Parts: sequence; C-alpha cells; structure tokens
Amino acid sequence: MSIQVEAVGSSSAFGRLLGLEIHKAENGEALLGLTMHDGLRNLHGKLHGGALFSLIDTAMGQASHSLNGGLPNSVTLECKVNYIRPVTEGELVCRAWVVHAGRRTQVLEAEVHQGEKLVAKAQSTFACL
Repeated sequence: MSIQVEAVGSSSAFGRLLGLEIHKAENGEALLGLTMHDGLRNLHGKLHGGALFSLIDTAMGQASHSLNGGLPNSVTLECKVNYIRPVTEGELVCRAWVVHAGRRTQVLEAEVHQGEKLVAKAQSTFACL
C-alpha cells in the first residue's frame, strides 16, 4: 500500500515531538505519516513500539474527531496492536477508520504500512464525550 500525499496539518505537541504528519482526516478516516529518525529508536536500533503505538492512536483519534468537524470529542478506552515487522528506517503511513460510530462508544481499526509491507494492525474502542 504505497500512498503519496502531502501534509495538511500537524498533530499535538507530543505528535510534533515524534514527527507525526496528518495527511488527511475526514469522514471517519485519517491518514498520518511518520519518518523514522534516531530519536524513535529502541535499544535494538528499531522503531520503538511506543512510537508506533502513538502513530496509531493519533491516527485513530483524528479519524474519530473527523466525525465531529475535527473537534476533540472522544478518548481512547482501549487499543490492541499487532506488531508485525520491525522498522529500521524510512517512511510509515498509518490509515485509521471508524468501524462503528455509536452514541457512547466508537470502534476503530488502523493499519501501518511501509511501502507495500504491513508493519502493524490495530483495533480500539473510543469513548464519546
């Protein structure tokens, strides 16, 4: 899944610290990018799982918020991530989408790709505020 897009916005202060770029957030779907850099490496020289989780969680939050005109209207209740392959360099793209938008909770899914390779897959539940 190779996607070429231009950044249209930035994330929170924490997201900017990581280097997250919001490419799209509309109609219950979001697309975010992350470029691997030395500040994101774990002790083994790979992308830290926490950085990858933050990319996923932020993308899911943006997808959720896009249903409310971009305004924050939900928080993560739980998230399960399958880490599929390590990342040592390059660009990542995370696509998140709302699977179910209820009045009290939302269910979201996300995938992270590096080029054509699946790096991680996640599912979460968000509480609507």
